[in-house]
Amino acid sequence: MANYYRRKKADAVFLNAKPLNSANAQAYLYGVRKYSIGLAERLDADYEAPPLDRKKSSDSTASNNPEFTPSVFYRNIAPVNWFLRIIGVLPIVRRGPARAKFEINSASFIYSVVFFVLLACYVGYVANNRIHIVRSLSGPFEEAVIAYLFLVNILPIMIIPILWYEARKIAKLFNDWDDFEVLYYQISGHSLPLKLRQKALYIATVLPILSVLSVVITHITMSDLNINQVVPYCILDNLTAMLGAWWFLICEAMSNTAHLLAERFQKALKHIGPAAMVADYRVLWLRLSKLTRDTGNAMCYTFVFMSLYLFFIITLSIYGLMSQLSEGFGIKDIGLTITALWNIGLLFYICDEAHYASVNVRTNFQKKLLMVELNWMNSDAQTEINMFLRATEMNPSTINCGGFFDVNRSLFKGLLTTMVTYLVVLLQFQISIPTDKGDSEGATNITVVDFVMDSLDNDMSLMGSTTASSTTARTTGAPPIGKQKGRKG
Repeated sequence: MANYYRRKKADAVFLNAKPLNSANAQAYLYGVRKYSIGLAERLDADYEAPPLDRKKSSDSTASNNPEFTPSVFYRNIAPVNWFLRIIGVLPIVRRGPARAKFEINSASFIYSVVFFVLLACYVGYVANNRIHIVRSLSGPFEEAVIAYLFLVNILPIMIIPILWYEARKIAKLFNDWDDFEVLYYQISGHSLPLKLRQKALYIATVLPILSVLSVVITHITMSDLNINQVVPYCILDNLTAMLGAWWFLICEAMSNTAHLLAERFQKALKHIGPAAMVADYRVLWLRLSKLTRDTGNAMCYTFVFMSLYLFFIITLSIYGLMSQLSEGFGIKDIGLTITALWNIGLLFYICDEAHYASVNVRTNFQKKLLMVELNWMNSDAQTEINMFLRATEMNPSTINCGGFFDVNRSLFKGLLTTMVTYLVVLLQFQISIPTDKGDSEGATNITVVDFVMDSLDNDMSLMGSTTASSTTARTTGAPPIGKQKGRKG
């Protein structure tokens, strides 16, 4: 850190960074914002670096000051972003670094609306057919539950208008990441080295294929395969899967950034000089902590809906699987098993990656700060270290969905616990339903609606007989009231 000679700026410059005024318009280059004179000179369009001698071309100053690479975060998650835009999600217009915004009159939003209307008509047609199947269904209760499972699978269509509502917050999150990259370059001297592009390409290629295969296998094993009705299920299943992958990449980017920042801060402590260096890393950590909180707030309603949807799907699929195990493992159980494992894995990765990102952002920095030896530092550096540690304690770094709940492993455990409770109730309800014995009296299957109505009639008749018996007991069992004779004296 011997080459650390950046001029000290006030913290407010980094915490409340705003675009430069029109007087400093030349400090912009391809939309990148600048917050300091040094960075503006480096990225200014009219700026020309001084010529270096050939003998000094391999100097450490030249090698330690690479050019700034903007939009590293956006480029790393771009494959998943483009896939979501193809299926009508995330109609965000981005004309350059820190210039992402949501526009109602944009071509992207118009395409999203048209795609949603067409998909809604298609889903309505499929849902109408499924409702007719459910109404005409007769048989055991678990078959009705499996039939309802196909109706629940079309609920993710509601995610698209929810994402329209949250598109402005998501665009602001993208812009804040661009601002953080500029600040990271200014403090560390190099661009943010995220290496998630290859992983995002694999996810955007392999995950849709696996999603389509799971939907086709489920329809082959659980119902009659109809290509016209499978298509909307494939689109909606890809929507939930790619949103989970999108969340995974964002949390992975925060985890990697926190790890890189912690490593650079630890190296900086070995060559600690001015206290301004510690202050700069503290401000950089505060910006990263704010990005962690804004991630949950920007997509709170979307992932609240997804968590409830996944909980509902997993509960129904596991119940349908457990209710038929007494008859042996059949063909229908293959589709139920795939559905249950697919959605459990999706829910687990959503919770686990958010938990991992929160731990890396906060806990790792607290460990680095608690292991610092303050004896050989000057008083200013010790004060900055103490302020840094206090900042990690006072600023929460958890991913919270708009105040509804924290997304972490505890959420996954809580949903599984609640799921077990509902499964026990459903299995007890199934046991209480009488089944056909196939005896000489010619018993036949009853529908779920008939069973519920019969049980209500039995309850009403039982209540009527109880009331009549209690009334008879009151009229016949009470002794007659007569005149009481006084006691003779």
